[in-house]
Amino acid sequence: MPAQTDWIAAEEARDRLGVRPQTLYAYVSRGRVQVRPDPRDPRRSLYRAADIAALAQRKTRSRKVSDVAAGAIAWGEPVLASEITTVAGGRLFYRGRDAIRLAETETLESVARLLRGGHGAALKRTERPQPPEHPDMRTRAYLALAARAGSDPPARGRHALVLAVEAATLLDVLTDAVAGEAWGGAIHNRLALAWGLGPGGPWADLVRRMLVLVADHELNPSAFAARVAASTGASLSASALAGLSTLSGPRHGGASAAVRTFAAEAAQLGPRDAIANRLLEDRLLPGFGHPLYPDDDPRAAALLDRFTPPPDLLALQTAVKAVTGLAPNVDFALVAGCEAMNLPPDAPFAIFSVARCAGWIAHAIEQGQADTQIRPRARYVGPEPESPLP
Repeated sequence: MPAQTDWIAAEEARDRLGVRPQTLYAYVSRGRVQVRPDPRDPRRSLYRAADIAALAQRKTRSRKVSDVAAGAIAWGEPVLASEITTVAGGRLFYRGRDAIRLAETETLESVARLLRGGHGAALKRTERPQPPEHPDMRTRAYLALAARAGSDPPARGRHALVLAVEAATLLDVLTDAVAGEAWGGAIHNRLALAWGLGPGGPWADLVRRMLVLVADHELNPSAFAARVAASTGASLSASALAGLSTLSGPRHGGASAAVRTFAAEAAQLGPRDAIANRLLEDRLLPGFGHPLYPDDDPRAAALLDRFTPPPDLLALQTAVKAVTGLAPNVDFALVAGCEAMNLPPDAPFAIFSVARCAGWIAHAIEQGQADTQIRPRARYVGPEPESPLP
């Protein structure tokens, strides 16, 4: 039997996986498959065979592994049952409702109620204090949630209606912290006012759409962190603080900074050279491709239909599509939209954190209802344990 080469051509890689070119490019952009130039033809790329084999094995693995893990979540692999959000057929659904359709008409507040499983009119919020005073938006957000987490009672054992009122108030508290003022009105209008856009106009409506489309995204890292906190009985504010802390990482809510860096490279070198450099150096193309959406991210498509990105970002989007086949994801759309509205550099993270807080709260409430502590086991790979003393 001939030895398997370490690197294979794109055609063979696609055949082994049974995918289209766009899907293979998506795997590369997310770092799941390493790529390098073909030494015989620098215009072509070669793909690491071991990475392709690992992906193929994962696709054909028996579902029994997931079934076993789902029944052992308290001490096993983290696989959770949830009624909140799913990605199916390349679309995003909140409790069975198409998120793209919801973004046409709904506010973040109404979507937050849907995610929590609530129905009917908005709840009356409790009184809330003035937001913390600090020039940095992120610092205000952390201070606001930390102050609540330090004094709010545990969520465990409290009536569902009481938690619902607290959830609505908590969303307002974080919005106040991001905006820097405790205003009334719809959340998207309050953020638009804080950024000088004026409430009720087309830009405020774009903010509303952004908030709705990033309110939740299945069991993402920050949602899982919120559920871990909630599984201990922690308060809703403590769970939201766990979510915000996780969101801050560059591989999650901080991805907008990576998009800006890529855009700066494209502005300096030209889009195609910037793309080629990253592919040759086996680096990601931030803002493009998504493992849950092999074709394109519907959230990004829905947002980019509402405005024209600035010329440099539009040129980058066009070049990436031409070179790799990858479509923009929601991180790119948020950066492009905020640039088009001339918002501060931290606006994408601000929108992400306020919107995703609705999801964190929903996951925290659902996890509390499960009455199960999330406590996976570790697969120990350290030194051999010492023998007991004689």
